[in-house]
Amino acid sequence: MLYDDKVKNRLKRIEGQIRGVLKMMEEDQECKDVVGQMTAIRTALDRAIGVVVSTNLEQCVREQVNKGENTEEQIKEAVELLVKSR
Repeated sequence: MLYDDKVKNRLKRIEGQIRGVLKMMEEDQECKDVVGQMTAIRTALDRAIGVVVSTNLEQCVREQVNKGENTEEQIKEAVELLVKSR
């Protein structure tokens, strides 16, 4: 699967958020502020996972349809990936 720049940029943004949280910890910031940022990171990562899975699913389904094959297995696998990620 090819990963487009949008997905990579999402992960780079998350990487920056993680660095920010580490800096907050080094500066002994309030717990609620640190946890708030960590929650934002988790949400951003969940969304990135959704984008990767949905993009991959779309590509796989298109390929299967073009070949005249059943797409049920790919859809099931995508749903399992999303469930596992949580």
